[in-house]
Amino acid sequence: MERSVRGTPPAWLTAGLKPAPAPIPWAAVARAAIALSVPLAVGLATGRPAYGALVSMGALSGVIGDTADAYRMRVFNIAVPQAFGALGVTLGTLVYGEGWAAVAVLTVVALVSGMISSIGAVASVSGLLLLLNAVVGAGLPMPAPWWKAPVLLGLGGLFVLALTLLGWPMRRVAPERGAVAATYRTVAELYEATGTPAYDEKRQAVTASLNQAYDVVLAHRARQHGRAAPLVRILAQLNVAIPLVEAAPAAHLRARLVGPLSPAIPAAVRELADAVEEGRTGAPALDDLPVPERPAEKAVDHALRHAAAVVHEADPDPYNVDDRLGRPAALRVRVRRSVRAVLFSDASWRYGLRLALCIGLAQAFVSLIPVPRSYWVALTVTFVMKPDFGSVFSRAVLRAAGTAAGLVLAALVLSEVPRGWWDVPVMAVLAALIPASSAKGYAFQTAAITPVILLLSDTLNHQGFDLVLPRLYDSLIGCAIALIAGYLLWPESWHSRIGDRLADAVADTAAYVARAFGGGGPDQGARLRARRKLYRDLSTVRSEFQRALTEPPPTGARAAAWWPLVVAVERIVDATTAARIRVDHGAQAPDPAEVAAVERELRELADGLRGTDTLVEVRAELPGDENGVLAPLRSEVSAARAIASPDLR
Repeated sequence: MERSVRGTPPAWLTAGLKPAPAPIPWAAVARAAIALSVPLAVGLATGRPAYGALVSMGALSGVIGDTADAYRMRVFNIAVPQAFGALGVTLGTLVYGEGWAAVAVLTVVALVSGMISSIGAVASVSGLLLLLNAVVGAGLPMPAPWWKAPVLLGLGGLFVLALTLLGWPMRRVAPERGAVAATYRTVAELYEATGTPAYDEKRQAVTASLNQAYDVVLAHRARQHGRAAPLVRILAQLNVAIPLVEAAPAAHLRARLVGPLSPAIPAAVRELADAVEEGRTGAPALDDLPVPERPAEKAVDHALRHAAAVVHEADPDPYNVDDRLGRPAALRVRVRRSVRAVLFSDASWRYGLRLALCIGLAQAFVSLIPVPRSYWVALTVTFVMKPDFGSVFSRAVLRAAGTAAGLVLAALVLSEVPRGWWDVPVMAVLAALIPASSAKGYAFQTAAITPVILLLSDTLNHQGFDLVLPRLYDSLIGCAIALIAGYLLWPESWHSRIGDRLADAVADTAAYVARAFGGGGPDQGARLRARRKLYRDLSTVRSEFQRALTEPPPTGARAAAWWPLVVAVERIVDATTAARIRVDHGAQAPDPAEVAAVERELRELADGLRGTDTLVEVRAELPGDENGVLAPLRSEVSAARAIASPDLR
């Protein structure tokens, strides 16, 4: 963790204010500009600007929720949250101006919103829109009768959905092909980085890309009970990238010992990426590949030739494709499982209660103290306290910073741009900034959304420039409520249980070592699935640690102390895979006693980490052949032991 220069804010406070390197999604930018400006134009043309503003609000919800890649899941991601948003604005409208009745209803809605957020990404956005629209409905006057607001908001969401689906007939499986091709390109970069310090970073990029590709492809599969030919081919192409990924650790070890790989190898992988993206078939050209000699080289050559054969195959066997999912469960079964998970999960109740407490306090505050247009206080709490969005503390800080920046832009618009038809081009520009800035970070997304909401609010209540300063005060009040009632009062904010999370990953690594070198011959499919699950879990642990690094001391300091051990565990998995690959291609198998010693050491390390927030002391010896296949693995385990046991270094 970097130390801050004297006189400058600490790194944990300013980390989220640095824009993330992300490309601008130009298609999403165009959709957002059209989706939010056209309803305003129609409303002005028909003499109903308030109706147009409500449709644009619904479109804003659709733009925020359109986070999937596969078209089928984009339909799901936009349509389902819109239904929850309609329910939310209906409940809010019914208690508008009702004082303590509004406090009670919004508190219950917040509890439900927080609890259902643990189900998954779609449920999270649905919970957000349920609470968000309930807060807006309870704080802003809506057109009568009660059903008009949800209908108008729903129309906005449907407009975004229609714009999204315009490309479906021509690009039906293009998102899936693009995700798989991106995975092959990250694998090519991984092979280029073998033997260099950049390898670890590239391996993490491969893990993230594989996770993304499987999420996109299997999300498509989850809506289909059959085995459609285009999907079978894409899934087969993705599956055969796994042996290439598995061979990379052995290639990395080989490159460190004897020099870099031939440039023909990453070039061939990139050719596979192009073939996947373009849907090409035919015989692959692999004449430039070097003749393999060592076990690691044989593993790479075998994986590459197998991948080339499958990628260029026009019609793979649909029953010889491991989709890692199987037949999707019936909808009623999935709903029953989700309801059971919500009702009996400690985490869902805990998150729901935290969110409900904060929303209840925010709404009670504005009921007791007359605050004009006070819905912004609860609105701020909603965005800051959504439990699956990351660190509450850092979000409160970033929300305050983003709101201040957004209000500066809103002040310019509300003071200099006359209301009326000028709102249409201004809204198109402001709306385009939302998807362009969302990928840069939470503060940047907040800064982009703030002037849009203020401009739409002004269309409903006609306060003009007078909206700006009250919104800033309301945002600061909301951030303070979230920090005190949603962060400081909860012991888990100060005890992140980092040891438990990492201990589970270490225990799974021990099981993976035992599976990789167990007696009776390894089950190739089971080992591949175990490794994929382990890397996905480690990716989640890494994300949690990175989030913890943005917390103030002592949580951030503890995460910084543990961080090297997270990297060490990832390297242990790599070393295990490299050893298994070398054995598969001619190297001598390790002594079972040596395998048992490594497994025992990892399990002792996991037991020492569990339930602690401090580094632990683990003492064990790792005997074995210094020239054997497990020598690099023992070295990585010893490094992890040294990190976890400072007294031994």
